[in-house]
Amino acid sequence: MPNTKTILAALAIAGASLGAGTAAAQALTEAKIAVVDVERVMRECTACVAANTQLQTQLTSLQQFAQQQGAPLQTEQTSLETALKAAAGKPDAALQQRVQAFQTKAQGAQRQVNEREQTFQRNVAYVRQQIAQKMVPVVQQVAQQRGATVAVAKDNVLFSATSIDITAGVLTALNSQLPSVSVTAPPPQQPAQTTQPATPGR
Repeated sequence: MPNTKTILAALAIAGASLGAGTAAAQALTEAKIAVVDVERVMRECTACVAANTQLQTQLTSLQQFAQQQGAPLQTEQTSLETALKAAAGKPDAALQQRVQAFQTKAQGAQRQVNEREQTFQRNVAYVRQQIAQKMVPVVQQVAQQRGATVAVAKDNVLFSATSIDITAGVLTALNSQLPSVSVTAPPPQQPAQTTQPATPGR
């Protein structure tokens, strides 16, 4: 699920920007700090729970596909190793063809697994992106409503009073504004094709 360090970095920027709009020449006012339990938000928010469940299903499907591809290949590899050992380093043409066919099949299976794994990783990253994009302004909103000028992550703080913890408010607002996220990332963009100018005929 979402990379907490990425979220924390975004929150740090958000906290620094809460006082934006004040002239730089003005004296700094006393900071009022709000604390957010980011781990709890990422664990309990409605969209996070649903996305985690769906991503886990995708991961299980990926693992099952890899096992389905690998099991027959493992059996065939064992058979080939036995045949090669019996050939004493002098495989005939038929055995050589079996080895080449096996290598082609194994490469194809690995390619399919890699493609599915890359799709899964894009889905995970897409979920992180959606939650982070919404979570940062929600933290800003709740912090400002509580009169805070800085918002920090709870796991970066040695001690904080419960009165400055705005996690519950962040969860409520995030659930309202982001009830769900998509766990299917858009296809990767293909690099733009550059058209080479035609060479004038001589």
